[in-house]
Amino acid sequence: MGMKGKVALSAVVGVVVIGVVSANASDNGDGGSGSSGKGSSASTDQQAGGKKDAGDKDTGKKDVAEKKVAFSGSGDFEVGSEVKPGTYRTTGNSDGMCYWERAKDASGEMDSLLANDNVTGTSYVTVKAGDKIFSTSDCKDWEAVAAKASGSPAAKMAGDGGMFRVGADIVPGTYKSTGNADDACYWERDKDAEHGIDSIIANDNPNGTAIVKISASDAYFKTAGCKDWKKTG
Repeated sequence: MGMKGKVALSAVVGVVVIGVVSANASDNGDGGSGSSGKGSSASTDQQAGGKKDAGDKDTGKKDVAEKKVAFSGSGDFEVGSEVKPGTYRTTGNSDGMCYWERAKDASGEMDSLLANDNVTGTSYVTVKAGDKIFSTSDCKDWEAVAAKASGSPAAKMAGDGGMFRVGADIVPGTYKSTGNADDACYWERDKDAEHGIDSIIANDNPNGTAIVKISASDAYFKTAGCKDWKKTG
């Protein structure tokens, strides 16, 4: 499937607020396959693994847990036999070259798309049992993530970091991002990682200072093209 030339479907980073029709439709919004071109990104700080620098001494212990790869970041995979239904994460992507899509068949036609996105940073995607094909191009390898969020969540995040899992990557609370301009900043609160329009709880393209309250009941927060976020309450 020629993937790289496609843009994300519904909740595009051009979509300002849910319910408002926007003429812009370019990248990453975790959003419904959302935000095209600007949306799915997450901070490289979220990466689960990493290689030692050449100068590091081998202590005999691994200081960082190695990433358990579920499948490659490039290729078409049959759901069920090659990719099991579940939620997956890719981290460390740059320049929006990473593209993925969920499809209901292998026709390669637009009508077959269930959701898709162009990723900078991190993306989480839930592959459903009814999906037929999961395609991914120029992404970092995908790893499976547990159904229940856990980890050491932070109180800040990169403004172009992509998707952050609430309770695992970030703590809930009120966050502020200042100095945004030219409608480049896009944020989105999501109830799941299916990337459908129904996944979006709220979203916006703010100018200047952006303030958003991320609830403990939110599943993910997506940010693209924004200045860094810091928890203020």
